[in-house]
Amino acid sequence: GAGELIGHTDRISGFAFCHCPGQGSLCASSSDDGSVKVWDTEALAPVAEYSLHQNTISALHWSPLVKDLIVSGDEKGIIVCYWHNRSDSQQFFPEPRTIFCLTCSPHHENLVAIGYKDGMVVIIDISKKREVLHRLRGHDDEIHCLAWCPVPGEERLPAWQDELQEEGKVPNGELTQDTAVKKGCYLASGSKDQTIRIWSCTRGRSVMTLKLPPMKRRGGAVDPAIKERIWLTVHWPSGRSTEIVSSCFGGELLLWDLTQSGKRKWTLLGSSEGQNHSRIVFNLSSVKRQDKELLFSISMDRDVKCWDLSTLDCSWTMPSLGGFVYSLAFSPVDTGCLAIGVGDSMIRVWNTLSMNNIYDVKTFWQSIKSKVTALSWHPTKEGCLAFGTDDGKVGIFDTFSSSAKNKPPQISSTYHKRTVYTLAWGPPTPPLSPGGEGEQPSVTLYSCAGEGIVFQHNPWKLNGEANDINKVIRDTNSIKHKLPARTEISWKPDGKLLALGNEDGSIEVFQAPNLKLLCTIQQHHKLINAIRWHHEHGTQPELSYLIASGSINATIYVHNLKSVIESTSESPLTITEPFRTLAGHTAKITSLSWSPHHEGRLVSACYDGTAQVWDVMKEEPLCNYRGHQGRLLSVQWSPVDSDSVYTGADDFSVHKWHISKQEHTRPPQGKKSIELEKKRSMQPKVKTKKKKNPTGKSPAKQDLSDAMNGDESTKEMLLDENGVSDHEGEKAAQEAELPDKVSMTVSKDTSSSAYDYSSFSLPKPFLTQKATPVKKDPPKEKPTPDASLKKRKPRSILPFSTFMDHRSKDELHQDCLRLAACLKTKDNNEDVSPDLKDCLHLGLFTDRASLHKMIDVEGKHHLENGHPELFQQLMLWKGDMKGVLQAAAERGELTDQLVAISPMVGYQAWVWTVEAFAKQLCFQEQYVKAASHLLSIHKVYEAVELLKVNHFYRLLEAIVIAKARLRPEDPILRDLYTSWAALLEKDGHYSMAAKCYLGASSSYDAVKVLAKKGDVTSLKTAAELALISGEEELSATLSFRCAQDLLLSRNWVGAQEVLQQHKTLFGQRLVFCLNELLCKCLSERNPCDRKSPVPPCYHSWELNREASFFDMVIEVWHNVLGMDTTEQATCAEEQLRGIKHPPSTSNTHPKQVLFHISHDLTLAALSHQTATWDEAVKSILGAVTRSYDAGNFTLMQEICGIILPEG
Repeated sequence: GAGELIGHTDRISGFAFCHCPGQGSLCASSSDDGSVKVWDTEALAPVAEYSLHQNTISALHWSPLVKDLIVSGDEKGIIVCYWHNRSDSQQFFPEPRTIFCLTCSPHHENLVAIGYKDGMVVIIDISKKREVLHRLRGHDDEIHCLAWCPVPGEERLPAWQDELQEEGKVPNGELTQDTAVKKGCYLASGSKDQTIRIWSCTRGRSVMTLKLPPMKRRGGAVDPAIKERIWLTVHWPSGRSTEIVSSCFGGELLLWDLTQSGKRKWTLLGSSEGQNHSRIVFNLSSVKRQDKELLFSISMDRDVKCWDLSTLDCSWTMPSLGGFVYSLAFSPVDTGCLAIGVGDSMIRVWNTLSMNNIYDVKTFWQSIKSKVTALSWHPTKEGCLAFGTDDGKVGIFDTFSSSAKNKPPQISSTYHKRTVYTLAWGPPTPPLSPGGEGEQPSVTLYSCAGEGIVFQHNPWKLNGEANDINKVIRDTNSIKHKLPARTEISWKPDGKLLALGNEDGSIEVFQAPNLKLLCTIQQHHKLINAIRWHHEHGTQPELSYLIASGSINATIYVHNLKSVIESTSESPLTITEPFRTLAGHTAKITSLSWSPHHEGRLVSACYDGTAQVWDVMKEEPLCNYRGHQGRLLSVQWSPVDSDSVYTGADDFSVHKWHISKQEHTRPPQGKKSIELEKKRSMQPKVKTKKKKNPTGKSPAKQDLSDAMNGDESTKEMLLDENGVSDHEGEKAAQEAELPDKVSMTVSKDTSSSAYDYSSFSLPKPFLTQKATPVKKDPPKEKPTPDASLKKRKPRSILPFSTFMDHRSKDELHQDCLRLAACLKTKDNNEDVSPDLKDCLHLGLFTDRASLHKMIDVEGKHHLENGHPELFQQLMLWKGDMKGVLQAAAERGELTDQLVAISPMVGYQAWVWTVEAFAKQLCFQEQYVKAASHLLSIHKVYEAVELLKVNHFYRLLEAIVIAKARLRPEDPILRDLYTSWAALLEKDGHYSMAAKCYLGASSSYDAVKVLAKKGDVTSLKTAAELALISGEEELSATLSFRCAQDLLLSRNWVGAQEVLQQHKTLFGQRLVFCLNELLCKCLSERNPCDRKSPVPPCYHSWELNREASFFDMVIEVWHNVLGMDTTEQATCAEEQLRGIKHPPSTSNTHPKQVLFHISHDLTLAALSHQTATWDEAVKSILGAVTRSYDAGNFTLMQEICGIILPEG
């Protein structure tokens, strides 16, 4: 590859090249670290950078017209335009929505189209106008992609107008600007709603809608979940203004001819089987090359495909990997068929012998859902591939059948608890061995995983329970002790011997089928990573007894087991001397492979980043491959080419390399390796482990991460829960972080980037795995990731004893002698030696009395140094719980923990402790907590009184407790409600105060406090509350006040609604009715003089305009208010006669004067009804006199004109 662009500290979220002439080497990238970087791909260095976004960046594009303009958008809707040449920027916020994609126009340098998550498309002008030109509505789900027509103008396809919104011809978009773009351009958008829309920039609306056709997959029905996992990307090829390419369901690509009429406008790319992607397509791009126009596509299946747009056929496919390459396995039946297990939850099966396509790869991903860590082909059945995963799953794929790519695997019902390390096919052992019940398979599947167990699976009945072979080993060899944890399994090719590698570095060899233990190899001292038997088809039969093994230690050992196998000894042998030793690697061995073309030739994969070919018989290194940029995890010798080897590493790549072309013969002995060897030989293990514990463990765990995501790539890390070995911890602490590159290549330096979507249900195409770049020259000391997060060392609970145990060696020896003498005298029933009485720190090893003395001294030390919690812990261990409680109560140091364990002393002690703790909490002003503790001992009244007295604002809590725990008639409840109401009333919270009075059954007080505010709403509510409570007189008074306030705001309708609830206010209803009619007549007679800022709210009564004013009023009374009888008129007159209004003056408000006149005229009308003419005349005269006294002669004249129109 050309190299790496290193600089971001978080996941890459977007990438764009500059397409301006002369700047093809520039590109831009955005990251979740909040930055956008501009890179020079030739210099592999950053040119510019900006971090203007405050939220996650979700879209990025480089303007095709402005050579230094980069546009980015984030999830909150912020658009940032950055001109990197002059370091200038502008921000836009067209819509408060989540941006999904954006693209700059190739025809107008100021236009940018933006697609949002909710389906809206917006076109903005980023010039000084800063305008939103169009808001295009039509999609109802995420906008996945936007593409401008490569040819400007909209006059080429007039036929599109025929499809404009046939139902009503209503435009989808909203044209927000009067002046649209002079030379318009079409814009295509692809959405999750399964439609593609073509938009007109001049019309601001959709001119064509294309709906994805239903696709029936070859070889079976369509997965019902496919529609949910759609990603609809669109691409408008250069120079093709009437054709666009889009993705479809499940990996198909469609070419749409926009000039075609009818429903079928599309053609499927890739007519033959296997040409299409197997999963959804994310990105499309095209390029013209001489006489061909090529289209490139990338997909969730991690394939890059090249299409010929003239023939619509796939020209070539480039597969890629999205995780560590954990396992490689060549099929013993289908020669040259290489299975690759990858950390992106997929298996690739690569036909390395294909003549037509060098990358003839099938991908299997169904039902895996985890990193593939182990693979093994069936020894005789074609296409039968077993796999194991990071989450402990074991399954079998059929890779040979025509529908294999759509067929899910068989999954074993028995799961491992941890990562599967190794899979191996071998002869069945009990209970599946010949002689068992029913017909049995010739070979069974064995799996070894991180919990140290080997299971035997029946491939014919994977839904049945797998067998733990440790049970067979125990029964056959009569073993009673605990068996070691298994980490590797390997069957001899003839199926007669089984080798098991263990966590402690030992290798045990068993004889099939009953697994009798033949020998134990005690050579390695650390966990076994790889065991391989030599093949049997050589000219020297004795070499078939060779077994090679590798572990965490860098040395490879080869043992010859011929003498052991031919031995007649009944007891198992122990081998401590190797047949050959292969030294040279500087890190742990991860995989081994014997050459099938040579005798005694072995290749090894190592964490030092190299693969080494060995001549085993001569113990000589032959060649060393250093093409990977990470640690090697797997290796396989080519079954057809003696000069070719395949290796997989954590640099996301598989390399095929030739032995004859390598310039190095042995592994590198770099600075790191020399330092590692020094630390191994010079530093004691205990000190090293203690010293390196804080910094060594954490990076060591990171070594296991697949792109910093917890990927378990080595066995020893899984089994050693407490960390790594001493030298391994130091090694891991200094190892550089590894790149997240993805490639499958046949040359030693070719790699291509790819994305990891394995952990997302529907990932976005611009997301990649979180990565840390390669550091070619790592620093000597790797800094701690975050010092503030380091766990502080806990304080010693026995500091004096600990100090005494860290004295000189001579003094510690003397302690041993004193202790031995003491124990001796104790056995002889003699008194304890006086010398020992002064050695309190030895009390831990003598009798209880001495221990108590030691605890007393240590506890006193804690109290003096201000650590009462440690003193309490010691006393609790001693059993002096009562003393602890008393001391803590006296010092005010009681805690929730002490209260919780106080019942150990007894019920009375617990009650006493709770009361003391409540007092302590009151002193600390934690009244609510104190009350809660009092409730725990059923002191309800004390808890309520505590909240009431100590903190006035805790009355709410007091009421809750009292209401929940006391009788409803308890007087303390009323007292609490009243106290709280008074407080609320004082602060002006009248509504809450009214609730409290109601809670205290004081409805009268509730009414009074509600009416205190005096506004219309409060008075109306208070009147209704009084009426509900039976306070009718009070309710009538408040209703009349409310009606008067409504009258001032000229709301006669509201006033009548308030008054109609009370019979005692019927007379006032008549007055308000007359007042409304009088005001209406006055406004009609003089419309200019009766203006008011508040519009009147009149009733819609039908009035007889021909009748006199009094006749009109009486008619409304009769028809609307129901005054039908003389008795009603007499009663109303009596109500009104009892109300005496004061005389009017020049200072009386005009509305009040008019209301008083209405009162007088109402009495006159009622007297007219009862035929008491004298009283009627008096009332009319009173009305005229009142207007005269107010000095309002105009009003007097109008009144006279209304009531006496004829004089």
